Amino acid sequence: MTAVLDATGLVKRFGSTVALDGFDLRVSAGEITGLVGHNGAGKTTFARVTAGLVAPESGVVRVAGADVTRAAARVRPLLGLAPQELALYPTATARENLGAFAGLYGIRRREARIRIRQLADTLMLGDVLDRRVRDLSGGQQRRLQAATAMVHRPRLLLLDEPTVGADPVTRDALLAVVRGAADDGAAVVYTTHYLPELDTLDATLAVADHGRIIARGNRAALLATVPGHAVADFDRPPPPLAAPAGSPAEVCREGTRLVITAPEPASALVPLLAAHPDAVAHLRSIELCPPTLDDLYRHLVKS
Repeated sequence: MTAVLDATGLVKRFGSTVALDGFDLRVSAGEITGLVGHNGAGKTTFARVTAGLVAPESGVVRVAGADVTRAAARVRPLLGLAPQELALYPTATARENLGAFAGLYGIRRREARIRIRQLADTLMLGDVLDRRVRDLSGGQQRRLQAATAMVHRPRLLLLDEPTVGADPVTRDALLAVVRGAADDGAAVVYTTHYLPELDTLDATLAVADHGRIIARGNRAALLATVPGHAVADFDRPPPPLAAPAGSPAEVCREGTRLVITAPEPASALVPLLAAHPDAVAHLRSIELCPPTLDDLYRHLVKS
């Protein structure tokens, strides 16, 4: 599938700090890519470079085949950016903010009114459209900012931690409208520290570290590389059990619990228990814990 976003070899420095160090990312139409990484991994700088707000020192970003740096006027209408910091006019109403952004993207007034009403309904802003932004709650402002990025139906949507500090209602509304944008064909780059959101969005993953992408793919394939856990709980502290020599399993005692970390934790636990029938008599429960996205991120960064 042809990529809507194609970023290759991006390098950007701020003084002695290397923010991007060979950053590559491709995102197709209808795809939501969860961009994750620690603070300083380059996620926000990448969004700013892609939006044409910062020029890279080397590398290129293309949106729908157009170079962001060389064809800015052509690319700008194709982009929708909701930055991490609120970028709204506080003394204007929510409706006026949306109208201003629609006008910047060349949307005719009649079409803009229709689109504003649709977004207001979807993001539960209908009752506050005529309130000034400064009088809105934090969650309402977050939803409004996302709406300003979507009002022109961009082909590429860049969302930089759109739900930070958001309440559950705000989060659910934002996730629903993001999923809807992708269903309508937009390519979405969704930066977040709330990894369970990416499960909800059925997003592919791009893991950033030190200014480059260190892992890219769908969740199932990436999680298959990460060990899972088996937790055996006893009614008293278990005996000191150890994995056989050469086994990839790690065994740890935590009070009355035995935690086994291994690619196939259930298979590693069974022989341990079989070798200690006295411990089995005091076994209360066994819980199998498949790897999570948090486990994946910690595993990749540790590697």
